[in-house]
Amino acid sequence: MTTAEEVAELGRRARTAAIGLAPLPRARKDAALLAMADALVAATDAVLAANAADLARGREAGMAAGMLDRLALDAERVAAMADGLRQVAGLPDPIGEVVRGSTLPNGLELRQVRVPLGVVGIIYEARPNVTVDAAGLCLKSGNAVLLRGSSTARSSNEALVAVLADAATAAGIPPYAVQLVPGIDHESTKHLMRARGLVDVLIPRGGAGLIRSVVEESTVPVIETGVGNCHVYVDADADLEMALAITMNAKVQRPSVCNAAETLLVHRDVAGAFLPRVLAALAAAGVTVHGDGDVVAAGGADVVAATDDDWAAEYNSLDLAVGVVDSVEAAVAHIRQWGSGHTEAIVTRSVPAAQAFVRGCDSAAVMVNASTRFTDGEQFGFGAEIGISTQKLHARGPMGLPELTSTTWVVTGDGHVRD
Repeated sequence: MTTAEEVAELGRRARTAAIGLAPLPRARKDAALLAMADALVAATDAVLAANAADLARGREAGMAAGMLDRLALDAERVAAMADGLRQVAGLPDPIGEVVRGSTLPNGLELRQVRVPLGVVGIIYEARPNVTVDAAGLCLKSGNAVLLRGSSTARSSNEALVAVLADAATAAGIPPYAVQLVPGIDHESTKHLMRARGLVDVLIPRGGAGLIRSVVEESTVPVIETGVGNCHVYVDADADLEMALAITMNAKVQRPSVCNAAETLLVHRDVAGAFLPRVLAALAAAGVTVHGDGDVVAAGGADVVAATDDDWAAEYNSLDLAVGVVDSVEAAVAHIRQWGSGHTEAIVTRSVPAAQAFVRGCDSAAVMVNASTRFTDGEQFGFGAEIGISTQKLHARGPMGLPELTSTTWVVTGDGHVRD
């Protein structure tokens, strides 16, 4: 069987599974999610052994530290993935929810009702937790899922999908509702992107190159997730203790993820007081600062001169671009020029400044006096997320269960005919 034939067969199985999955009651889906969580915990040793093989290959290939962190699993992370499944089980079922409805003057009753998308394909890089999150969210929202993880995580993903699929089927979910698309090169990904008619939507998760490739090459509709060039802006009216805490959390708490801050902008009126403190804290945390002229002057030899590449960068590492701006409007202009539309944060005690920042930033999430790290499906109460969409159609921001649905109009009459 060729790769094209294999992917097509996976798609046909998934479509059959989706037909059987769509009408299942919430109780059946929730029971399956809880069974999957328990099975995952029980299989921790096998999952970690598979992950160790991936990590060994990654180190041998010279994988960057940030990517190794995304790839790495331990018992705590496996337990967290299982907890995510349990949280999803506890969330309301979106299927059948009435989005809106009315009765027309002629007596026709209209209801717009949530229904599954059908077959969802996920193409993603070295984050095994995506495998579990995507499987759980798709199952709860009545969708079959085709998972195409990167070759760097292939052993981890094979182990995870085997556990999840077996547990789901044993709990009464149709076979092949959760499938891993095989392959260690671009061939199977290419055929998944061409599987129009078998796959209803594709969602890419990863770096700019992966996302651009899926968007440009796919004939299947794509929900575009985006890279995270996130900004923290410290306003003239900021509480500087709060600003320091938010900056350090946004950059250092987990620098390899898409909601970590990559750029810090400081209002000129507080730069003299704030820059020495934040630069010292960043240096102590091992962060390399790439600064404009004002920041270089404040930090001396410890600061690298920033280039345009730095302002545009999603570092995913202990690097941070830092600049001084003259106003909230200047901060917004910088973000609109260089940002990726993911998450921006302002630290300020000024309500007008906060309002101007929120209105000005064209991003999926805007934080006021809070870290960029909160842009996350679990933190938002979604249980998990399928990705963070930076596009403007269908879904934007962390994508939970409602974003994995479409709608059907149900029109009920009493023998109505149109004149």
